Amino acid sequence: MELRRVVVTGLGALTPIGNTKDEYWDALVSGKSGAAPITYFDTEKFKTTFACELKNFNPTDFLDRKEARKMDRFTQYAMVASDEAIADSKLDLDKVNKLRVGVIWGAGIGGLETFQNEVLNFAEGDGTPRFNPFFIPKMIADIAPGNISIKHGFMGPNYTTVSACASSANAMIDALNYIRLGHCDIIVTGGSEAAVTIAGMGGFNAMHALSTRNESPETASRPFDATRDGFVLGEGAGAIILEDYEHAKARGAKIYAEVLGGGLSSDAYHMTAPHPEGIGVIAVMRNCLENAGVKPEEVDHINTHGTSTPLGDVAELKAISEVFGDHAKNININSTKSMTGHLLGAAGAIESIASILAMEHGIVPPTINHEVVDENIDSKLNLTLNKAQKRDVKVAMSNTFGFGGHNACVLFKKID
Repeated sequence: MELRRVVVTGLGALTPIGNTKDEYWDALVSGKSGAAPITYFDTEKFKTTFACELKNFNPTDFLDRKEARKMDRFTQYAMVASDEAIADSKLDLDKVNKLRVGVIWGAGIGGLETFQNEVLNFAEGDGTPRFNPFFIPKMIADIAPGNISIKHGFMGPNYTTVSACASSANAMIDALNYIRLGHCDIIVTGGSEAAVTIAGMGGFNAMHALSTRNESPETASRPFDATRDGFVLGEGAGAIILEDYEHAKARGAKIYAEVLGGGLSSDAYHMTAPHPEGIGVIAVMRNCLENAGVKPEEVDHINTHGTSTPLGDVAELKAISEVFGDHAKNININSTKSMTGHLLGAAGAIESIASILAMEHGIVPPTINHEVVDENIDSKLNLTLNKAQKRDVKVAMSNTFGFGGHNACVLFKKID
């Protein structure tokens, strides 16, 4: 059978550097850092005292107060970002066949704060299990797409993909394939995460995964820099409307980009560390290129996973050099995590949005905070350091990897 073409017709972003897609893009291009001291809880005894929290966000500005109380923050974020994406797509929800509209969402952790608070409340009590009746519905990772579909009446496929930090990229690839195969016309996809909590910060600190540059939070996320010491935890959501090309064209929709393909692989190596030679990353990028029918020399831009960890950054760049050969030096490579921090399960979505907007505007956002050259990184690679660069981006790749060795890669093309 002939696969249908799939395009992007709506975007929504709720990030530590901007609460809409336009605010997010403006901050990316200007090289704005979202890192600052944590305001959600007392960090006096924590190794890391900062994160990339949302700024000036009040859920009741967007959601009914009673409904918002029934949602963990990760679901609130999903609702806000998906509403923006749906509005941006200009879909007439009274005219679409809602049986053919799905919601496939990514979340690596889900309602961590809800779980944490309920357990703490129980531990501080007299042993009587007085749990909130919304404890389970607020906590479970699949509740975000459930709430999106309930609000809008979307009756197509509805579920959450969970593959740690690759979750929302996995969701996009699943959504792509459902539309390609003719099962759906439209899918709301993306991901959300809200792990800036006592348990989240404590757990990642215990793994020695986070930067401890407490004296200078705004410079702590420094992918590819020789002095990098771990990632900065972020939160938020990214939402993308994927649509059958013919369906979008028939209704006169604005088309941001075409989704050419996606790739998946596993490192099959270690629970948290990447393979030092990037074998799984090599495989996922090759899988993606093959799935999209794109030659390596056609790729203009790669938004890397680039978390600012000592091992991960080197392994990913080695893999890029292996896959793209001499052409690697012609690619604008960057890591927008230098500004947003690491949104875990939402990373793939917001970074794909950054790649899509780079194509639309002809600008590649920078990798900020780079000061010291790492001798383990090929100096010929263009890492788009510290300043945005103008570039006619026709084909863009977004890489996302997760604990457990999960690798996901998505490829987008500009439609002239």
